[in-house]
Amino acid sequence: MSEQTAEAAATETEAPATTDQAEQKPTETVDFWKQKAREQEKRAKENADAAKRLGELEESQKSESQKAADRLRQAEEKATSLEFRATVAEVASASGVPVAILAGPTERSAEGIKAYAEQLQEWAGERKKNGNRVPREGQTPSPAEGSERQFAQELFSSGN
Repeated sequence: MSEQTAEAAATETEAPATTDQAEQKPTETVDFWKQKAREQEKRAKENADAAKRLGELEESQKSESQKAADRLRQAEEKATSLEFRATVAEVASASGVPVAILAGPTERSAEGIKAYAEQLQEWAGERKKNGNRVPREGQTPSPAEGSERQFAQELFSSGN
């Protein structure tokens, strides 16, 4: 009987322990996942360092012709970009349209397109405020009297 009593007592003590574990499990789970997150963060940092070292190694192993080709490609891209910017500036000065509008949206995202559309609307609104007007209307000097007559006389009398 003492064995049965010991087993019964052991069973009774195990039941509350299980209840305590159930109550502690969320805390253990949070701690467990925090630890996992730290491990993943550490692994990500190691991978970033390894990728950087790999890039440096690949760069050092490139031949001179590959390095020259890369520099040439970068120079061509820069030249193309500068040509585009110069063309936009020329057209902007000739047409009166702001450079920011001619160049188009800087970002190829929804926010960038929305910002560009707002710029266009502001510019169009400013143009509507000014309306259709001639910039120097009324400022053109009228020709002096007799200058037309004098011109016509000189034109027709030179043939005689």
